[in-house]
Amino acid sequence: MADIESEKKDLEKTTSVGVVDHRLAEQYEHGKAHMNNEDADEALKIAAELTEITPEEERALIRKIDWHILPLLCVVYGLQYLDKTTLSYSSIMGVQVDAHLQGQQYSWLGSIFYFGYLVWEYPTNRLLQRLPLGKYTSFNIMVWGGILACMAATKDFAGLAVVRFFLGVFEASVSPGFALLTSQWYKVGEQGGRTGIWFSFNGFAQIFGGLVAYGIGKADAAGQLTIAGWKIVFLLTGLLTFSLGVICWFFMPDSPLTAYFLTPRERAMAIERIRKNNQGVGNKHFKWYQVREALTDVRTWLFVAYSLIADIPNGGISNYFSILIESFGFTSLQSLLYGAPGGAIEVITLIGFLALGDKFKLRLFFGACSEAISLLGILLVYALPTELKVGRLIGYYLTQASATGFVVILSLISSNVAGYTKKTTVSALYLIAYCVGNLIGPQVFQAKDAPHYTPALIVIVICWIICIFLLFVIWWVNVRENRRRDAFQNSPEYVHIENQEFLDLTDGENMDFRYRT
Repeated sequence: MADIESEKKDLEKTTSVGVVDHRLAEQYEHGKAHMNNEDADEALKIAAELTEITPEEERALIRKIDWHILPLLCVVYGLQYLDKTTLSYSSIMGVQVDAHLQGQQYSWLGSIFYFGYLVWEYPTNRLLQRLPLGKYTSFNIMVWGGILACMAATKDFAGLAVVRFFLGVFEASVSPGFALLTSQWYKVGEQGGRTGIWFSFNGFAQIFGGLVAYGIGKADAAGQLTIAGWKIVFLLTGLLTFSLGVICWFFMPDSPLTAYFLTPRERAMAIERIRKNNQGVGNKHFKWYQVREALTDVRTWLFVAYSLIADIPNGGISNYFSILIESFGFTSLQSLLYGAPGGAIEVITLIGFLALGDKFKLRLFFGACSEAISLLGILLVYALPTELKVGRLIGYYLTQASATGFVVILSLISSNVAGYTKKTTVSALYLIAYCVGNLIGPQVFQAKDAPHYTPALIVIVICWIICIFLLFVIWWVNVRENRRRDAFQNSPEYVHIENQEFLDLTDGENMDFRYRT
């Protein structure tokens, strides 16, 4: 009889792949050891204050959050992209001549930004955990805006390199900070769409930047400017960014717990809304065991591999797109203007595919679809005859769909990584890989390969094929793990602990956690 009962328990712990899941049992026991209020999330303070939320109240709350949070995230993210790509606009507005750049020096200016980003990425993630999130982010926005304006005062490669390095240092906080903000305010089913919205402002920035650069370039060519056009680009974007940082200081909340625009009841509602995320809203305690879990989680390294490989093309194209368009046979002035529509493709694919991903719970699939569009685009650029310059330009526009895959993974770090120390660690590693990829990217565009840069285009094709494969591997890993957890929760060993959603458990420890796909 005892043997029969033992077999029943084993069957209840058997997953869909037919293996008795001792690993999940060990993770669950490990999680129970951390279920204490001393290390709990800040949200636990008010988690029990709310009894019920009506659907009408929740809809009104979401609208209020969207109107107060999303506009700030959108405009800041658009400006940070514009700030990075000002170098591309300046490349055909005279900076290479005025600063006496030779050989690969322009490519190194594209890369050195990411050295600064790389050096400061992990420290800035630790500071995002320890310091008030809104205030720390706003401080960085103001500083990088001031630094960007200083680009106008540089006269040689050394000056440009120093300023670009520190620009990377202070921009390192924006992506991980915004991912944390998104996870604080929105349910996991809402995070992909919201991330797509604020990231899509990279595309709006490309449209805006192209039109502004075209206007400045045209005035410069007509001799209507008293200083070089490229200097005006840096001054204008830098001062605009600094001003926005000041606005964010006063209006970007640190968390739902302290949001100025919410009533006490609405704050409790905002916390209760995200209970099922199993992530809380923030925890100031640094936990080494969560770092270890991040480093041993296969998803972490799949994210890192994707980021590294996807951002080799990104680093090259974002710094060379004006030069690349010019190589199709357009004038310098035309290349400034014709780069703008690429931003519209990025906006459409980001918002559209991320929304579809949330609706059908298939973010990774739609990310792969968008990556396939980019692959088609770069093949058109590479394969079409040089005389078909419009066709090659359309191919370039299609490459701008490539951002969707990167944003899908960024949204999954918001949705699929729990434990505040683990989340900041995975985010840092993901963005460190982003830096390394963007460091490599400009170097595949060798001066000796101008004007067509055929070897660089081949590298981009290979990278995007690998990226599509990695997205499907991540999907398979998540689906398989969810099935294992469904099976484990049916076992007698599992017991739900009250308010465990706010005890800062990791996704590995919390058996209620399910991975978005």
